[in-house]
Amino acid sequence: MKKFKVPNIYRSPLISAIKERRRIEDKLKKDFTPTLLDFGTVQIYLARHFGFCYGVENAIEIAFETIENNAGKNIYLLSEMIHNPQVNKDLEERGVQFIQDTYGRQVIPFEKINGDDIVLIPAFGTTLEIEKVLQEKGIQTEKYNTTCPFVEKVWNRSAQIAEKGYSIIVHGKPKHEETRATFSHASSSTHTIVINDMKEAEALAAYIRKEKPAEQFYTEFAGRFSEGFDVEKDLQKIGVVNQTTQLASETQAISDFFKEEIKKIYGSNEEEVRRHFADTRDTLCYATNDNQNAVRSMLETDADVAIVVGGYNSSNTSHLVELCDERMPTFFINGEDKIISKSEIVTCNWKTKEITHQHNFLPEKELLKILVTSGASCPDSIVEQVIKKILKVCGLEARYDETLAATAEQY
Repeated sequence: MKKFKVPNIYRSPLISAIKERRRIEDKLKKDFTPTLLDFGTVQIYLARHFGFCYGVENAIEIAFETIENNAGKNIYLLSEMIHNPQVNKDLEERGVQFIQDTYGRQVIPFEKINGDDIVLIPAFGTTLEIEKVLQEKGIQTEKYNTTCPFVEKVWNRSAQIAEKGYSIIVHGKPKHEETRATFSHASSSTHTIVINDMKEAEALAAYIRKEKPAEQFYTEFAGRFSEGFDVEKDLQKIGVVNQTTQLASETQAISDFFKEEIKKIYGSNEEEVRRHFADTRDTLCYATNDNQNAVRSMLETDADVAIVVGGYNSSNTSHLVELCDERMPTFFINGEDKIISKSEIVTCNWKTKEITHQHNFLPEKELLKILVTSGASCPDSIVEQVIKKILKVCGLEARYDETLAATAEQY
């Protein structure tokens, strides 16, 4: 896999060494067990896979090279490059201006941008409508496009389904940049609707079964379907694709659910099912899948707490928190400064995004076992800072250098 030029400020010598050693030992990526960092009275278990993925490193490389090679020019980002506050702050400090916020609300009017300016398309991609606006201004969108290849893979899958006459159901967060982009690309070819979860899948199935009046659909799913969507016709042939950072298990469950609904209506004959349901393979990206599997394996450890590091508006990170939260006390932080002391941490609720102070988050034990992972947009350097802060509040600063030196030598 290609190696990208990522600024050293985002690297961690220790974590890089650990990842490289594990990559060599496990080339087929079949071992999802965590890596143990033993600090004596504190043991930290690092997930097998975490941190920057291919798409994120690609986006960062393009962004920083663009800044370096275009001194004096106006450089814009359509929205956040990735969902990490530190990376976006670094870009802003280097003069990059954001045109929209993460929900697509305009910050800088398009009228202020001209053909001599540079506009970076973020890793999430963008809508065809916005691309057209930029191209009409003479902006070279293809030259500074950092769209993740795995997002583009979903768009290609959608186009393949559309060519065969299927409508597309997108499993994704409706307001997320990637989902908005995927909806735009899919709906340019076929009838498309966005659902957020299994509850909404079940609600949509009621219209497939014609158990709800058709007119109710347009209110219940307002803002989620493409122009001209006919609920009585356009749900007879369907296929499911997803926002690449959703929970793999949920996407699969939704896909399986719709397939079973199709069988109930049209019968279980294989040919008939294929006629009405595009049985696509999961469109989840490899990094999201690896990170989620690594967390599941990490959770088999008899640990006391889990700490997940990443941007609070990061979808893939929130799902890692969700998985951990089902098994043990879990704290969602975006940097080491959120660990105030051994008895206090500032954490984000992955569902509501409410920020709260939690007290006595680390139990009083002779041996503390802490699970640590991060999202695909979180720099390894931040994870290392979190590890250092854990040791500091536990009074183990003196052991940091010696233990990390021994670990680096081992790996």
